[in-house]
Amino acid sequence: MFRISRSGGRRPFASKPAEGSLTEGDQLSAPLVSEPEQTDLPGEKDAPGPTIETQVTETDTPGNPAPAMQDNPTKPAVPSRERPLPVSRPRTGGIALALGGGAARGWAHIGVLKALDEAGIEISMIAGTSIGALVGGCYLAGVLDELEDFARSLTKSNMLRYMDFTLRGSGLISGAKLASRMEAHMSDMAVEDLPIPFVSVATDIHSGHEIWLHDGPLIPALRASYALPGVFTPIFHNGRYLVDGALVNPVPVSACRAYEPDVVIAINLNAEMFGRGTVIRGSHYDNAEVPTLIGEAASSWFPFLRSEDHTAYHKNRLGVTTVMMEAFNIIQDRIARARLAGDPPDYTVRPKLKRIGLSEFYKAAESIDLGYTEMTIRLRELENQGALEGLRRHSSEQKAPDHKAAG
Repeated sequence: MFRISRSGGRRPFASKPAEGSLTEGDQLSAPLVSEPEQTDLPGEKDAPGPTIETQVTETDTPGNPAPAMQDNPTKPAVPSRERPLPVSRPRTGGIALALGGGAARGWAHIGVLKALDEAGIEISMIAGTSIGALVGGCYLAGVLDELEDFARSLTKSNMLRYMDFTLRGSGLISGAKLASRMEAHMSDMAVEDLPIPFVSVATDIHSGHEIWLHDGPLIPALRASYALPGVFTPIFHNGRYLVDGALVNPVPVSACRAYEPDVVIAINLNAEMFGRGTVIRGSHYDNAEVPTLIGEAASSWFPFLRSEDHTAYHKNRLGVTTVMMEAFNIIQDRIARARLAGDPPDYTVRPKLKRIGLSEFYKAAESIDLGYTEMTIRLRELENQGALEGLRRHSSEQKAPDHKAAG
């Protein structure tokens, strides 16, 4: 993590060493006579949890080389590490924005951000998951307009131009073409170069840990957060294979809370999926018509290219990608319910995106308009309740630099 100073600069954050632990240049003061006792609680060591991604280089500090071995074998030298001094991290304050995942529905985040800009609401921190990380990162990099133009240009036919299919990797799409499109606007840009704190949430595919990417190259951090398992190839980042962050934190309110803002606004793209949490007692004797699955093999991988009615398609056809996306949608919805119940935001915006399928990226214009409309309505409600002035006050107290300055 990093520290936000009053001048807007960032300094790495390191926790204070525990009493009695070794620090730089310290040496053992007693012979090693036994192995240390196990202090982990049962199940604590392997329990997955948020991992803050950072790097510590084990090299000699300039001007302070590692001490040589001493004559006394009971006092081995401890090599120094290039690490920051322990510092306290002040509150970020202001308003934090948690942009949730939702595949094609994520274009609604563009409309939400445009509505906030028009209302004069300054954001002091953004955490994003999946496509929420993509939109949030592009917004802070000053290329939101370019992303909107790209999204509105997508059609059923030209989407294939960005799908570099592969049979050798661990995903259907390598994602290199989309990455090259981002490189044209955000090459050599790092997360710490952004004007305000930004966290991209991803998942370690091996351990299941939640990874918070808060520094380093921006584009790999965005790609890791939206790497949908089975669809996109996992991203190798700092020794880990990372996939979509929606597997562990679909709406990253907890990442926002870590920066201690005054207010957290969450954008939940799947809140309108009514009935996902319903339990139904099914009977073997229920009369139901068995659907006929005709012509499934020829085009089951590309249900989003069909021209049929979206609702009728889901009732009568089950393609491979349809099963994958709907299963992921159910998992994401259940996890989001549980996490938001335990750590609720101060305000939640729920765009009405039920008509937008998870793979219907070509409906960007509709998604953007729905996000803008819902955010505008929510701001009007807050104004009627007298809470909008409070939001503006919080944003003015911790005013962030203009995000367009990064572009």
